[in-house]
Amino acid sequence: MELKLDCRYFKGEKPCLYKTRCQGCTHYFPMRPKVLIIKLGAPGDVLRTTPLLKGLKKKYQNVYIVWLTETDAVELLNNNYLIDRVLKYSLESVLRLQIEKFDILLCLDKEIKATALASLVKADKKIGFGLGEEGNIFPLNASSEYAFQLGISDELKFRSNQKTYQEIIFEMAGLKYHKEPYIFRLEKEEKKFAQDFLRNKRVRAGDLLIGLNTGCGEAFATKKWQLERFCELAERLHQKLKAKVVLLGGPEERERNEEIKEKVKIPIIDTGCENTLRQFASLINCCNLIVSGDTTAMHLAIALKRPVVALFGPTCSQEIDLYGKGKKIVADVKCAPCYKAKCKKMDCMQNITVEQVFTAIGELIRR
Repeated sequence: MELKLDCRYFKGEKPCLYKTRCQGCTHYFPMRPKVLIIKLGAPGDVLRTTPLLKGLKKKYQNVYIVWLTETDAVELLNNNYLIDRVLKYSLESVLRLQIEKFDILLCLDKEIKATALASLVKADKKIGFGLGEEGNIFPLNASSEYAFQLGISDELKFRSNQKTYQEIIFEMAGLKYHKEPYIFRLEKEEKKFAQDFLRNKRVRAGDLLIGLNTGCGEAFATKKWQLERFCELAERLHQKLKAKVVLLGGPEERERNEEIKEKVKIPIIDTGCENTLRQFASLINCCNLIVSGDTTAMHLAIALKRPVVALFGPTCSQEIDLYGKGKKIVADVKCAPCYKAKCKKMDCMQNITVEQVFTAIGELIRR
């Protein structure tokens, strides 16, 4: 029996989409070119890589795209109409990728488990980063040399570079960047979740909702803005703009958000800290504007085309593309950016004032 194993509809363990045999089938659609993207995490970084999908589709019309990522980022890629298969990083996926062959591989992570796999996977063309026999990371192609240098030169990354992350990864892949947007869509039931939640909090049509994403995760605590300044900002938004303030955060922000609620003297909407990533996104989608550090919430706001006031201290603001729908407030201190996970002084985030943030919010909502 003739088998067309390279057909994107072939399953092997069960009937294909069209429930026909391969021989004489009129639906044969080969997986060519077949592309593997290795971008494991973090979730925000995965989101800001999705513009690359449109670039690949423009260059290779019938491209078949497989994306390998970490468990906590999988739900951000599910239902993405430009991805044919999402793989969760696991032993099963690693074994599977030892067997499969690809036309193009793009490894956009600089970590051992990603780069080692990139070096092992069979592909005609490799882009991004691999792991050499010496156990060190190296660029897989000439177009990835600049991105590689960003990792080993603080002067280039912190001072000289003016390219956004999207410009950098498009350059690596040999593509031209034309402001391709993030690719992320919420389902109707996900939007309804947030609408129902806010309706129960007595939010009405026409209310000005401003979301404050108060944390950044413990792995990079230096990106946090001071709790007291979030409190002051919330009160000013309520008093001067008649805004309804929405607290956003994950499990690591539970205590922080509880403390904010106790300290402020205004009504405040706490969205809770146990939402799924997509529920969290649906709540962001309902806000008129988001205030956030360089976090997943910021990237979700960008993906959902929500105006965002983004606060930058230890990370590189120039790498973030707000697509004309936000404002960056960058700490004006000599030691920033530094990308340090810990800092005793936290001078950079303390350098950002409530007045700066409030002014930026006012400018955006008047647009």
